[in-house]
Amino acid sequence: MGTTNGMRVAAIDVGSNSIHMVVAQVEADGRFTVLDRAKEMVGLGRRTLSNGRLAKDTIRAGIDTLAAFRTLAQRHGVTRFKAVATSAVREAANGGDFIRHVEQQLGLRVKVIPGEEEARLIYCGVRHAIDLRGEPRLLVDIGGGSVELVLVADDKPAVLHSLKLGVARLTERFLEDDPPAPKQIGRFQQCLAQELDPVLDSMRQYGPKQVIGTSGTLLTLVNMIACQRGGTPDGRLNHFTVSADEIARLRRVLVKSDRNERARMKGLDEKRADLIVAGALLADYILQGVGVRELVACTWALREGLLLDFIARHRRGIEEMERFSDPRRRSVVRFARHVGETGPHGPHVAALALQFFDQLAGDLGLPAEAREWLEYAALLHDVGHHLSHDHHHRHSYYMIRNGDLLGFRHDEIEILAQVARYHQKAPPKSSDEGYNSLSPRARAAVRALSAILRVADALDRSHFSAVQDVRINRRGKGVTVQLLTDGKDAALELWEARNRAGLLERVLGKPVDFRITARQPVAATPTRPSQRPRLAPRSAASN
Repeated sequence: MGTTNGMRVAAIDVGSNSIHMVVAQVEADGRFTVLDRAKEMVGLGRRTLSNGRLAKDTIRAGIDTLAAFRTLAQRHGVTRFKAVATSAVREAANGGDFIRHVEQQLGLRVKVIPGEEEARLIYCGVRHAIDLRGEPRLLVDIGGGSVELVLVADDKPAVLHSLKLGVARLTERFLEDDPPAPKQIGRFQQCLAQELDPVLDSMRQYGPKQVIGTSGTLLTLVNMIACQRGGTPDGRLNHFTVSADEIARLRRVLVKSDRNERARMKGLDEKRADLIVAGALLADYILQGVGVRELVACTWALREGLLLDFIARHRRGIEEMERFSDPRRRSVVRFARHVGETGPHGPHVAALALQFFDQLAGDLGLPAEAREWLEYAALLHDVGHHLSHDHHHRHSYYMIRNGDLLGFRHDEIEILAQVARYHQKAPPKSSDEGYNSLSPRARAAVRALSAILRVADALDRSHFSAVQDVRINRRGKGVTVQLLTDGKDAALELWEARNRAGLLERVLGKPVDFRITARQPVAATPTRPSQRPRLAPRSAASN
């Protein structure tokens, strides 16, 4: 597969329902890139949580799955493994035998971690994918054997709990019939009241505004609701939001259905048909108990937290975690580096675009959050060159839309991709892919932001940073953009900006002119002709 400069690591979560693995490459400066993921529903917790022992067939299935995962990881060039086991192995009398067999047969060391450590690692994973700063949030991970609850206040875990209330455990204990009898559901909820109410009461005092749900159970519920809405999130569940009322309605449907009926429901993996009723009852109870009206899905959890923890323990610092506390910015920067867009053009265009935004946002009726959209779209507008110079704006759209950017809502990712797509060539049309699916407010933002980006990109046509600053003056019925150049030759940029200002004029409703003002350079250095970058033909230029 070729040589790489970074270490390749596999993080494995041996859970009560499923075994998960994430494979990542860790760079010398602490960055990492996810290379592959794998999941298998082994069901180590089934029958184990009630009788206290792992069955021979589940032990064999677990070892076979870990063997397959090890082979996959080794094909990716993995040299370090970090594996942990949770509730089922933690509680089983023969859990130590399972761990020993895995090490003897596979050479893989699996560490059994306590519940609070599991909750901490889940927090680490979620924090990397969703911005947890500001208002309090409750993180919920529903596993087969346990439920982890983390109350986060301003990006810090204030309270961590791990309770023996996983869906496999609760199903075996209470939901004997299919569909379950009302008395069984009553006993189920009495158990939740006894075990959960004291914890939820203490967390409710913090006033959490959202519940962030991880784990296969909660992600399955979110996926089912997405299908009920008439569509699917195309596997992009991270940051997908559903309401507490939708969870409650789905719970009422599930408790009345039998396994065959549930297996036919859209969005439900048949392997989860036996346990999803307990999951819905539990999710609904938690949402009602803390008085939160929405559930936000997060696809990053224990295994990603395990990976991050490994990196933190084996590096003296993670460059991106230190430089970028905002997961959105960190994700954009990582994505740009991953595709090779590391030159000064993107950041310089972004800086110019923000100067336009700060001076024209009121004229264009743009919300404050659009400033961030514009900056990130500008940083990524040329990533399409990674695929091809021709139609690179369309390639940029595709890559941003499918780049697994973390911390963004789905509509925000679509907006970023659309703005990058329209930084050159034809302006947005109502019939264009993706654009027509946006709300009217979002479409207006795309038009205005892409109009700004077109001009900002033009002002670095030579990729020589000739234009350093812009000043906008409103004169009568028109707008004059003053270009400050520090004495550099910006004739090409002036010509290009005038050619590409049409969309900006339309969204402003007034003509736009450009004038060059040469400031006195702070330190003038003669530039030899050989130092000036050679321009590509117009059709292949990086615009």
